Amino acid sequence: MLLEFSVTNYRSIRNTQTLRMAASNYDKGLQETNCFNAGVNGLLKLLRTAVVYGPNAAGKSNLFRALHFMQSFVLLSHSHQEGQIINAAPFALDSRTRKEPSEFEIFFIQDDVRYQYGFTVNRERVTKEWLLAFPEGKAQRWYEREYDAKADADRWYFGSKFTGRRQIWQEATRKNALFLSTAIQLNNEQLKPVFGWFQDRLATILPGAQINMQLSIDHCASEEGTQHIMAFMNSADISISGIMVKKIPIHPMKPEMLPPDMPQPLKEQVMRGMQGKEVPDIRFLHKTNSGESVYFHFGDESDGTQKLFAFAGPWLDVLAKGRILFIDELDTSLHPLMVRFLIGLVQNPEINKHNAQLIFTTHDTSILDTELFRRDQIWFVEKDHEQASRLYPLSDFKPRKGEALEKGYLNGRYGALPFIGELRF
Repeated sequence: MLLEFSVTNYRSIRNTQTLRMAASNYDKGLQETNCFNAGVNGLLKLLRTAVVYGPNAAGKSNLFRALHFMQSFVLLSHSHQEGQIINAAPFALDSRTRKEPSEFEIFFIQDDVRYQYGFTVNRERVTKEWLLAFPEGKAQRWYEREYDAKADADRWYFGSKFTGRRQIWQEATRKNALFLSTAIQLNNEQLKPVFGWFQDRLATILPGAQINMQLSIDHCASEEGTQHIMAFMNSADISISGIMVKKIPIHPMKPEMLPPDMPQPLKEQVMRGMQGKEVPDIRFLHKTNSGESVYFHFGDESDGTQKLFAFAGPWLDVLAKGRILFIDELDTSLHPLMVRFLIGLVQNPEINKHNAQLIFTTHDTSILDTELFRRDQIWFVEKDHEQASRLYPLSDFKPRKGEALEKGYLNGRYGALPFIGELRF
């Protein structure tokens, strides 16, 4: 479960911006569907979904890129070679921030324990890293490292509750890698829930990324899985009677089909790489008025149907495993009612039994609806006069219960609108 995520000095984000998933006290609406109990003493209810609005180039996608960077760095920094550059990107429109590190911090719950984890990095090294655990609501500082520029060395602190081969893990951690990432590779058991949350619970779909259909295809390998995919699509009013997925072998290329100037070793490598490869042939079965069955190739279906099929496997996986899904521009190629359908699955406690969470960006203002979202679920991003992104919730404006949110947003009441000028030649 995600509680909140903060980022400082990354791409268009200069000052600290924080997305919170805790339900506010002032909004009592839609609690049975849009909220759930965190299961941890002392915590308020959490939100199942959050939506982020803002004009193009305001920084919505950079919020998601920041989370994806944090996740990737946790999972992969142990493999960084000595001297390898870190792909950090500080706010470039300020001479001060260009020289400062980027900071990422996240609060989450895993296995009924709340954690607070964060780090700061520049292009060369991790400058700070910290982890706190809150078993039974009491804070335990497990470890902290901080770079001392004068001594050109990290200073380490380990709490009494953090046990194991601390010295070995510390010495193995390179300056451009995280202690969390490194210690896991050296069989640290205590950090597995933290690392596992980033690996198994968090899913990010970045701007412009194609949805990988493999999960949907894998579901269709069994009759039960196929029925689940069909139920998902038909509940969205996509009328199909069956799905057929065949694996078609790729015929090996003959050497003469490759460029004549290609080196022979490369030709052999290409040919070996194609051996045993298959491509999926996806077809949907439709029924005519007379009851006749007609198969349509996947490419003959509408963009919306294709995207919904691609979404089906990941969406069912997110719901089944209680994952946290960040997705940029959810509405691309989808009708607004389809977007409502996908949101409704996450906000239905009878379907979302494992408390999955969805955070997404969109330009679709038709879902700015108090019958779909609470006021604390809606966020905006805009740029200030110094071109830095600012994230803020609708609840800052304390809108009235039942206020026409779409009209208010399009009229500029909440900001985060594009400035449309007059074109002159």
